[in-house]
Amino acid sequence: MGITRIRRLEHLAICLILLSVVTGCGSSKGNSKVSSKKKAQVEAIHVGKATRQQEKIVKEARSWLGTPYRYGACEKGEGSDCSGMVLKVYEKTTGIKLPRNSAKQAEYCRALKGKDVEVGDLAFFATGKDPEKISHVGIMINDTEFIHASTKKGVVISDITTPYYERTFIMFGRPE
Repeated sequence: MGITRIRRLEHLAICLILLSVVTGCGSSKGNSKVSSKKKAQVEAIHVGKATRQQEKIVKEARSWLGTPYRYGACEKGEGSDCSGMVLKVYEKTTGIKLPRNSAKQAEYCRALKGKDVEVGDLAFFATGKDPEKISHVGIMINDTEFIHASTKKGVVISDITTPYYERTFIMFGRPE
């Protein structure tokens, strides 16, 4: 066997080993991580007409627009992080008391397929160092937009179909 052929085989073996490591099994039960194999893609969603309750959620979320970002805070107009805003919006409009951080909020929610997403449902993302750990949350307000607390811009409306949010998207969820 020639040197070139041996190097190709070595290269193929290394690639196969790396591939098996990257696609290996992983459990997400109880740890707020989602295996990259199971990581959802942002599916096209088509929300229907909002119910009165869903309209209340969106109206309250919109009232937070412009609130500056402040880690660990949850005061409308004063400062809030993403999970703090979601917690307060849901508590005020539905009486549901969500956990304080986005990863725990995701565990609290019922996971949804794109076809089942409605106005007021939550979108979860892995925007931190770990690409599988939920670290961000926002409230869906229509087919493509969600309200969330951006670290750079405060509470804003963003489009979930932008490359950044498509790349970091983990799941949709509904607090119940």
